[in-house]
Amino acid sequence: MNILETKDLTFGYSGHNVLSSVNLEIREGERHAVIGPNGAGKTTLFNVITGTYKPDNGRIMLRGNDVSGLRPYQLNRLGMGRSFQITSTFAKQSVFQNVRMGILSKKGIRFNMLKRLSKMENITQQTLKTIEQSNLSEQKDVLAGLLSYGKNRALEICMAMSTDPDLVMLDEPTAGISKDETTVIVELVRSLTENKTMVIIEHDMDVVFSLADRITVLHHGEILACGTPSEIKNNPAVKDAYLGETEI
Repeated sequence: MNILETKDLTFGYSGHNVLSSVNLEIREGERHAVIGPNGAGKTTLFNVITGTYKPDNGRIMLRGNDVSGLRPYQLNRLGMGRSFQITSTFAKQSVFQNVRMGILSKKGIRFNMLKRLSKMENITQQTLKTIEQSNLSEQKDVLAGLLSYGKNRALEICMAMSTDPDLVMLDEPTAGISKDETTVIVELVRSLTENKTMVIIEHDMDVVFSLADRITVLHHGEILACGTPSEIKNNPAVKDAYLGETEI
């Protein structure tokens, strides 16, 4: 059963198509990677699916329901979470405050109620549990702006998961971090997405092949191939698309 589908999804700027009739199918419970050369349209695809951009044509189906054109907060309340390629945590808020905002958002609690949060023990306990699951307990009172880059990436993933999404979209969670930090992030992603559906954009092929059940290759805004890691690794067209850019 598919939790997410795009049907003939098209999007472009100034008459130039960035996405051309993309038909993506994400099965419920799988870990699915979207890969492709620089400029293939991967982040644009995420932006359209998650409501940052409206598609020019085509439809986005979430559990069989047409959600095309819904805003990000509406999709979030329908069970879709997302992280970004560029870290988007709140630098002047603590780890605890950042994560708590996600939990409040899921519950539809407006920020003007923050003065009552000290009485909302359930919110506090959920926040602390999510932070612990993300191995950030020691940093819970640290401002996000003072965290190392690797810890900030972990915090962003934690925030994406704080809304308890059924479907989580991760845009290059290991971008810009060291090999040792990448190992930590991969294990964090594996742990936090257990029994959930995950779609990940990632350039690091070691990360892709260690996490993904299936892989979709995007090239010039179109789907070039989709299959298991073994099928993608041995696909001649995929090797040609990556020639000179990365090793499959």
